[in-house]
Amino acid sequence: MNPLTPLDSNMKLLQKVMDLRSTNQSIIATNIANGETPGYARAQFEFEEELQQAINNNSSPLITTHQKHISLGGPELDSVTGTVRYIEDKTGLGDQNGVSVDEEMIALSENELLYETAAQLLKKKLTMLNYAISEGK
Repeated sequence: MNPLTPLDSNMKLLQKVMDLRSTNQSIIATNIANGETPGYARAQFEFEEELQQAINNNSSPLITTHQKHISLGGPELDSVTGTVRYIEDKTGLGDQNGVSVDEEMIALSENELLYETAAQLLKKKLTMLNYAISEGK
């Protein structure tokens, strides 16, 4: 077993999380920018369930012995892309704009905190790897 495999998989996961959070950040920013656009349908980026499935399925992958066997494992981490869902305003009030700038600002702050957390964890992993490479110097 490769001793760097757990480190590599964690780093790959953190990189994927940061990529997905970055996409989420731009979608939330677009919602905020269109907060007063009449008829604008609020966009919501959903990736957490897909990412959780990929993590759970990668923890115990099923191995196929022939190329025509059907894999029962879930999507690989690389294939997690998330989906954008558009939410129409159902209130029937005003200009049919479904954006609440206050809610979007909260989502933006939460997303930013989670992105920064992933970035800090990745930085710690790289620092540990550098320490190991430099033999503790």
